[in-house]
Amino acid sequence: MIATLVAIGLYQVLPQQLLIGPRYVLLALELLLLVPLIAINPRRLTRQTRLSRVLSLTLVLVIAASNLVSLGILIHDLVSTSVKDGGSLLTAAFQVWLTNIIVFGLAYWELDRGGPVSRTQTPRAELPLADFRFSQDENDDAVQEVADGSSVTSDWVPTLMDYLYVSVTNSTAFSPTDTMPLSTRAKIMMSVQSVAALMTSLLVIARAVSILH
Repeated sequence: MIATLVAIGLYQVLPQQLLIGPRYVLLALELLLLVPLIAINPRRLTRQTRLSRVLSLTLVLVIAASNLVSLGILIHDLVSTSVKDGGSLLTAAFQVWLTNIIVFGLAYWELDRGGPVSRTQTPRAELPLADFRFSQDENDDAVQEVADGSSVTSDWVPTLMDYLYVSVTNSTAFSPTDTMPLSTRAKIMMSVQSVAALMTSLLVIARAVSILH
């Protein structure tokens, strides 16, 4: 919930010219999707219904789509108009980049192995195929202190922080590091995120710095 609210907040404080329509419309839609999710699981994620699954995935999709559109508008403004305010441009680029990290981390967290509820409430033998291969999934034959934390030994399952780390490394290295995408959808999402992060870094930030100088 906190990660989602941060992503929503970062989008809401973007300059108006980077937003899709009035500022409050998308905010109202996102909160409308978020409130039922909190009502279904007010404390811990232990229950999942078809409705909650659809709402959670829709919420992530709305945030991701709006942020990518904002990135497109930002890039369009840079290449088609003369921008004078480099400081606000740098701030907007950082907001878009940070929102990109959070929302893709949430997307990986929501989709991998059936989602967060499925990963913790369903026996491993009944889980859907994994979208990501974490290092803990193959450390059972390592030295004892490493093997003790592996998936096989400790029944380890990835948390939101693990997926946010995957998102951070993918947005900074523009490629997977210690966690490999396995499914087609995971590879597509990581590719989209990498391209968006690369465009932000190479085009938006470089342009803003040149304006400042």
